[in-house]
Amino acid sequence: MRLSVTEPTSPLQIADYRKIWFARFCSSFATTGMVVIIGYQLYDIARSDYGMSIAAASFQLGLLGLIQFIPLALLTPVAGVAADRFDRRKVAAFAAAIDLCIALALALATRADAITLPLIYLLAALHGSARVFVGPAVASIVPNIVPAALMPRAIAMSSMAWQTAAIGGPAAAGLMFAVSRESPYWGAAALLLLSAMAVLSIRPLPPAPTARDVHPFRQVGEGFRYVWTERFLLGCVTLDLFAVLLGGATALLPVFARDILHVGSEGLGIMRASPAIGAVLVAAWLSWRPLAHNVGVKMLWAVAAYGAATIAFGLSRDFFASLGFLALLGAADMVSVFIRNSLVQLSTPDAVRGRVSSISGLAISASNELGEMQSGVAAALLGATGAVVFGGVGAIVVTVIWAVAFPELRRAKTFAPQYRTLDVAPKEQTT
Repeated sequence: MRLSVTEPTSPLQIADYRKIWFARFCSSFATTGMVVIIGYQLYDIARSDYGMSIAAASFQLGLLGLIQFIPLALLTPVAGVAADRFDRRKVAAFAAAIDLCIALALALATRADAITLPLIYLLAALHGSARVFVGPAVASIVPNIVPAALMPRAIAMSSMAWQTAAIGGPAAAGLMFAVSRESPYWGAAALLLLSAMAVLSIRPLPPAPTARDVHPFRQVGEGFRYVWTERFLLGCVTLDLFAVLLGGATALLPVFARDILHVGSEGLGIMRASPAIGAVLVAAWLSWRPLAHNVGVKMLWAVAAYGAATIAFGLSRDFFASLGFLALLGAADMVSVFIRNSLVQLSTPDAVRGRVSSISGLAISASNELGEMQSGVAAALLGATGAVVFGGVGAIVVTVIWAVAFPELRRAKTFAPQYRTLDVAPKEQTT
């Protein structure tokens, strides 16, 4: 008698997916809260202990973004190869353990009143180094445990985990910091421990079909070549890179919280959470009703809406209106992220998935960290309001240019692969 096996109809019916979802939630809750407090401490110390002006302290926030980006840029190729050559569970758990140590160091330094700008910069660089290994490993695990038909929903739910954590993490960290300055870091350490344990509890995965006898440098080149030769994928990645690079307003939120809207660390936590509120509502909708038609055009409109919401936030002087514009910004960004991640994960062979995910992650990190640097420099020259408005206009201009330069984006109707599949393995084995 043949037993019928019921296929899952939701990613949450898969035990290993629930574990990776929980791990990502805990890690994101911890790190988003840490980043908010690090930025606030840096800006506050620059203003109070070092006597810097608003413009000079704003520039320090930009420098913080650059310092986090440098290790990301240097280690991204290594992280992609590691995700394709080694146990992806152990790679992700090891990175979480490094972040755990950073959280403990920040807690102890804050408790001893030993926080200085050089120490913040050092620990921020280490945080950037650890984080670069998480994205490729975790993103490459999901397609191994979720059927292809459920991948769009799995991506939406994973994004919802991150965005939900991005709501609670900054808000909780801001409130905890107001009560006890080191408590956000103790909480982050505990959550990072849970994240590492959850990842390691996932069943062993089959190794990626990557040629182990090929030099890692050659494998790095293969990943970059794959992205470069596929115009649709290249257009998706670079659109996000340049639009968010120009439109990043979050780096200047400490300036708005302290010196423009005058809401302090508590208000800063709520402001940092607001984009995630908009994003998580959209992610919840997409997990129930995933986008299926005209995905390319919708992605372009979403990026343009992101720029418009950025402009509105920069001009607002009402705290609650500012929260609304930040929520709209996050909702628009969620649509573009959902479409881009679905296309990348569904259309990339497992043999290069880690490397392609690392390149996509590098573009996201470049847009975030270098966007912080751009915002800090622009704020020093134009003021915080001018910098945010300039960035929003730039994001809209980039969207128009990419719509013309990459017509493949406008022509994309569904999540079906929009480009040819590279025959990676034979090319890696040639001499």
